Amino acid sequence: MRSPGRALILTADDFGLHERVNEAVERAHRHGVLSAASLMVGAPAARDALERARRLPQLRVGLHLVLADGAASLPRDEIPALVDAHGRFGDNMVRDGFRFFFLPHVRAQLAREIRAQFEAFKATGLPLDHVNTHKHFHLHPTVLSLILRIGRDYGMRAMRLPYEAHSPAWIRPWMASVRARLERAGIAHNDYVVGIAHTGGMDEAVLLETLANLPPGVGEIYCHPATAGEGALSDGMRRYRHTDELNALLSPRVAVALRAACATRGGFSDVFGDARSNGAHDGSQNGAVLS
Repeated sequence: MRSPGRALILTADDFGLHERVNEAVERAHRHGVLSAASLMVGAPAARDALERARRLPQLRVGLHLVLADGAASLPRDEIPALVDAHGRFGDNMVRDGFRFFFLPHVRAQLAREIRAQFEAFKATGLPLDHVNTHKHFHLHPTVLSLILRIGRDYGMRAMRLPYEAHSPAWIRPWMASVRARLERAGIAHNDYVVGIAHTGGMDEAVLLETLANLPPGVGEIYCHPATAGEGALSDGMRRYRHTDELNALLSPRVAVALRAACATRGGFSDVFGDARSNGAHDGSQNGAVLS
């Protein structure tokens, strides 16, 4: 795997959650700086997301595994220990983390669900650019082990390392452990992310400040853009400023700052030298119009 030097991946999470999210992803890629998206294969608007992705060949799409606070892919009778009566995972990740670690029957169901989501992504026919998890649940050792084992069967080559430069000191040893496990498994990963401290508020000011102070290495800026509409996209997103995030991705000022950063751009497959099309990024946004 070649060293990419300074590189930057701009990713939209929750692709497929709602048509408002999907519309924002398409607009931000065609007319802005967005280079990648993470697909929720079991979400309500996943089919619409897939249709859009197929007409955006330079948008790098990865799998956004949902194992908390969202709908499962398998029916409830196949994974009753994981989901509620409506087939949804809960949001008590501490409790579920203990259950994943200590209860073999729960762990077996978790493995089946993870494989089902990989299988659903494979069925889309899209190249698998990367893998990450809703709410960064792959930081859990059991979840990470299962993803590394199962992902090998589906050609997984890159994962998000959710380490932000200003993370508290106590989390750094754990992040170092996750980084080491990815490297031992031969899985490419970013060196840092931007998006945790400002979750739901990745507006123009945040992006401009980030681009003005890029460290060396591979960075991933992730966000949650959506077009305007009635109601929250989910209970956990009531305070998210989705349209501000979309406007930031469409901002001419951000586009200029990104060009000035002189970083390799694209998805994980572009940055790590495994582009699956002829559109290797060289500092110009592929498939987008920059003002």
